[in-house]
Amino acid sequence: MSDDLKARILEALRGVPSPLGGSDVVAQGLVSDIFLADGKAFFSLTVPAERAEALEPLRRAAESAAASVEGVTGAMVALTAERRPAPQGSMPARRAPAPRNAPPAAPAPRRASGPAGISGVKHIVAVASGKGGVGKSTTAVNLALSLAATGLKVGLLDADVYGPSVPRLLALSGRPETVDGRTLRPMSAYGLKAMSIGFLVEEETPMIWRGPMVMSALTQMMREVDWAPLDVLVVDMPPGTGDAQLTMAQQVPLAGAVIVSTPQDLALIDARRGLAMFRKVEVPVLGIVENMSYFVAPDTGKRYDIFGHGGAKAEAERLGVPFLGEIPLEMAIREGSDAGRPVVAADPGGAHSIAYANVAAKVVAGLDGAAAPRAPAIVFE
Repeated sequence: MSDDLKARILEALRGVPSPLGGSDVVAQGLVSDIFLADGKAFFSLTVPAERAEALEPLRRAAESAAASVEGVTGAMVALTAERRPAPQGSMPARRAPAPRNAPPAAPAPRRASGPAGISGVKHIVAVASGKGGVGKSTTAVNLALSLAATGLKVGLLDADVYGPSVPRLLALSGRPETVDGRTLRPMSAYGLKAMSIGFLVEEETPMIWRGPMVMSALTQMMREVDWAPLDVLVVDMPPGTGDAQLTMAQQVPLAGAVIVSTPQDLALIDARRGLAMFRKVEVPVLGIVENMSYFVAPDTGKRYDIFGHGGAKAEAERLGVPFLGEIPLEMAIREGSDAGRPVVAADPGGAHSIAYANVAAKVVAGLDGAAAPRAPAIVFE
């Protein structure tokens, strides 16, 4: 059934003319592998990087063609400049020989124009970690709530397409409605606007996605959601330094990144990689949060540094980035997260909420003190 549906989608796409001329997008080999989840089709179209903005109508036409196929409940299509290997057995095009005694010509890289921001969103802040299991999503949710508590209009984008957790953390379920038949209306909880791939696919659906599918999903959740007006959009990134992080850096001008780590050396090694990745794509690092920093026994009040202590602070000083604060290892935080009642919402005046509020205050100071966000120059060789 899946193969038959993919074949029918490809047949529908044969009616979409290629921007390169001569035939359709399928015949030109511009369509990536098609991934299906809950009846929704995900794929990308390969186009010249410098024409990506002008070819937005092509993306919409392909999306409409795919969505019109019986059995398809919706489509997410992204434009990408990702190169594909030549078909097996094909010969690479030969260049004309250079004139004798002519100096070698250096190839001129093509620069993609910087991506535009999201309409109505002032600042976009990524919350990231070098590895999983450090409490990044819990930190992102409570940071967003702490920012909202200062009077800011805040949204939360769950960009962890492989393991979306925001629906559970905010006790949200159901499918988003559309504003105009196309733009998604974000879900709402505790005063936050929220969007997650977890709202669009079933919780048990395995997210075995390749790069173009990740790009397509993130593009729709950023560009085709009615976010405005927002002062800050907090983005819960997937752990690591893969397609999603690079897509975010290429698709929107991030105002900064918050790195979450636990105190032990192994976690800090991975946090270092995440920090280096953001620096490489010219995204300001707003600072490092040390999560699960210490544990205070509720019966004795004695403090235990279960994972060590102070490692993230020392690392921040060594790397020359702000240290945003320590968040304790605490049952109330874990229980509230599991129940969909984040500690900042459930106990706004408690010690743990104050710890998150201090982190939020430093993030706001970093945003106020930073230059206007600029997109990195992405070079296609």
